Amino acid sequence: MTPLQAPHAPAGAETRRADTVPQAATPVPASRRVRTTAGLAGRYLLLALVFALTVGPFLWQLSTSLKGNGERVFGYPPQLVPSRPTLHHYAEVLDTVPVLKFAGNSLLVALGSVLTNCLLGSMAGYALARMRFRGRALAAGVFLATMIIPFESIMVSEFLVARSLHLTDTLLGVMLPGAASGLSVMLMRNAFRRLPAEIEEAAILDGAGEWTRFRRIALPSVRGTLAAVAIFSFVFSWDDFLWPLVSLSDQGKYTLTIGIQYLSGTFTNDQRVIAAGTMMAVVPLLALFFALQRFFFRGVGEGAVKG
Repeated sequence: MTPLQAPHAPAGAETRRADTVPQAATPVPASRRVRTTAGLAGRYLLLALVFALTVGPFLWQLSTSLKGNGERVFGYPPQLVPSRPTLHHYAEVLDTVPVLKFAGNSLLVALGSVLTNCLLGSMAGYALARMRFRGRALAAGVFLATMIIPFESIMVSEFLVARSLHLTDTLLGVMLPGAASGLSVMLMRNAFRRLPAEIEEAAILDGAGEWTRFRRIALPSVRGTLAAVAIFSFVFSWDDFLWPLVSLSDQGKYTLTIGIQYLSGTFTNDQRVIAAGTMMAVVPLLALFFALQRFFFRGVGEGAVKG
């Protein structure tokens, strides 16, 4: 090769060099941009509609509880922001009915429901997920089936059982029907099923028994699902109206939901006072949810109910 001759480029060099040349971005067709914008607008519109349907009644109730006596409650167009907000109706609720006593009864029942659902639900869920016994699939199917049975269809039977046990007109009788729900069992079962089998096998090799594996390995690994079960149990028990109404006759043992109904039917027909009592019943639920929402969303993902 003479000094004036250029060396031959290796095979494929031109192709690689061409590949490294930046290509002009392909313009997005206008019709595609319009479809993307329309789809995004539709999603936001649907989200706004869901927000209005779910949060709207709560905001209206809050606004009603803060309105003065001279402001319209059912006027058109509706006035969401009170012109003269006042807390007088909250004080009237406290002076009219023993709200704190009713709230204490509800809290006692709800805490008992949380304790029993977390304990019994986790034990039953662990047995269905990690233990081998005859009829395990049938038992899981029965727990799953109980989630679709309406309470009204078994309410009379539960009342007869509570009466035979002398538990009517007691807070324990109010708590027992929700002491171990099928939802709690299925959430815990699916959370335990997600645990790696290698961890359990290593614990067995170390000599850990069934109870030790449940208490020290399995249960700490599903704390998020336990938080979700606790929130569900608390909310269901706190909001329950029909069963306390059927099983309680002593006004001193009324739960808060029954007490608010007692307020609206006996002492007042003022929608502002009733709204104030309702808001007082909702505040503990909101506080609980905002305090545990991080564990709640993680727990729902861990223990999502699957077949």
